Amino acid sequence: MMQVMIRTALIFLIAFMLPVSRGMTADSLTKLEHCRLVPTEWADGDSFQIKTSDGREHTLRLYGADCIEWHVSDDSVARRLREQRRYFGIAEIGGNAAASIEQAKGFGKAAAERVAVLLQQAFTVATAFADARGDGRYQRVYGFVTLADGRDLAAVLVGEGLARAFGVYRENPDGRTSAEYREALRDLELQAAKRSAGIWAKTNWEKLPVERGQQRAEDADLRLASGKAETMKNLELDPNTAARDDLLKLPGVGEMMAKRIIEGRPYKKLDDLLKVPGIGTKTLEKFKPYLKIEK
Repeated sequence: MMQVMIRTALIFLIAFMLPVSRGMTADSLTKLEHCRLVPTEWADGDSFQIKTSDGREHTLRLYGADCIEWHVSDDSVARRLREQRRYFGIAEIGGNAAASIEQAKGFGKAAAERVAVLLQQAFTVATAFADARGDGRYQRVYGFVTLADGRDLAAVLVGEGLARAFGVYRENPDGRTSAEYREALRDLELQAAKRSAGIWAKTNWEKLPVERGQQRAEDADLRLASGKAETMKNLELDPNTAARDDLLKLPGVGEMMAKRIIEGRPYKKLDDLLKVPGIGTKTLEKFKPYLKIEK
């Protein structure tokens, strides 16, 4: 009888422990409670330094929200700032490009300052420690931030018009799928635009379609040029670890496709990339000479 009771207890113990083991896999979210913001000069609204309750520091990149760049250090960031200005329809505010750039940077700074206020109290981070490098120089990880009052930080920024619903998405801590989370943020963006909140207060609605059209045309030119670039000869990327800016070097890959590739990680074999929306057999064949999955 005692042996039966012991075996039964062991079965229940194993069953209880299994979810914990699954929770430690690379693809699942780890919850980091009682986190604090670490003030830095380079932080912006969607990327910042945090310290966990055990003293570890991480550079976090928010899922789903994209704030305007205000630390423009190279041509890549400058192009991103131009694309963001066109997205919000503010590429000509102030009467010229210089004035538009300064006002746009001001919105980027405002987002960073707003985040600093929102994160004054301890907050919770959920992350799978997925690589979120943009230019390959900084080690960032994607994550969700739940504020002390229970709100999602990305949702707050988008809802206040300080960010657009744009970026990498995945299943979030409350169980919504990546698609559901994306659509929820897009709905908040639509509401912010209707209220003329934040950046949307400066939007030139008459010129917005033209500005976005210009951006699409330039993206198409860049994709065409990158398909013939000399630098492609020695390009070899691991789709599981490549930075966004490196993925943009692939023939035909733009900002959105690069983000979809990042969202679809991890890949066990190159053919798994066929699961990424927009990548078919012909597209994958164009990629394969430049891709290799490291063991």
